[in-house]
Amino acid sequence: MTALELNFPRHVLDFGKGELDALLIETGLPMTALNLRLDDLTFRRGAFTAPEQQTRLEARRIAQDAVDCAARYSAGHVVLWMADDGWDYPFQTDYGAIWQAEIEGFRSVADRNPAIRVSVEYKPREPRRFSLIRSMADALLAANEVNRPNFGVTIDVCHSYMAGEHPPAAAAAALAAGKLFGVHLNDGYGPADDGLIVASVHQRDTLELIHVLKSGSYDGTIYFDTFPIREEPEEELAANIATVQRLLRRLDHVNLTELTAAQSAQDALAVARVLGAE
Repeated sequence: MTALELNFPRHVLDFGKGELDALLIETGLPMTALNLRLDDLTFRRGAFTAPEQQTRLEARRIAQDAVDCAARYSAGHVVLWMADDGWDYPFQTDYGAIWQAEIEGFRSVADRNPAIRVSVEYKPREPRRFSLIRSMADALLAANEVNRPNFGVTIDVCHSYMAGEHPPAAAAAALAAGKLFGVHLNDGYGPADDGLIVASVHQRDTLELIHVLKSGSYDGTIYFDTFPIREEPEEELAANIATVQRLLRRLDHVNLTELTAAQSAQDALAVARVLGAE
């Protein structure tokens, strides 16, 4: 483990004055990002897209505070998961209006400090039945409309599966656009945000995702967003690290020239021969 990421504001506010600074010094690990969580009941009808202007402005203020806090700790990145920006019923909202409100909110956060990267973490549903930013396509469209060099996308593997995506392909699209700022690595079965141990369900997909990140020169943090509800947290973290290290070693033994040739021919059997058995 080489870095820490915390949720904002809750994790930061949980510490007394100076406690977080002392903890970071004790661990010797840098903080590389803050993950925004607007889970107060104030935002149950939306944050950047709330029907009340006062609520929208309050959401922006908290997000901008996250940028300020990230700058203080040299974190360099704020991840926006807009949990309640969406809808539940037909005719409930004006889709064009809430899209514009979301873009304006994103832009206001990115403009707070151009030296801090800001990214949107998409998710198709939960807690809303329909999230506004549901997929990599939505996230890249939003990044294009925000039109700021410091605004991009974070991919969460479980969220990508929930959206019916193939995570390696989704990550490749963001890399091609120069907008992949964050990766939340986990695993799941698809319908829900399972947050399972890395590669516990989709080992070959995870291997490909790591290959895509390496070949695409991804330079951000890989954050383990798994949920150790019944497992011991420290053991689960160790398992995640060991799995990624094992997959990296496996990639080191793949003949990339042969793999590239097989991919160019779109020959699935040749790819299988190059990769070998699991």
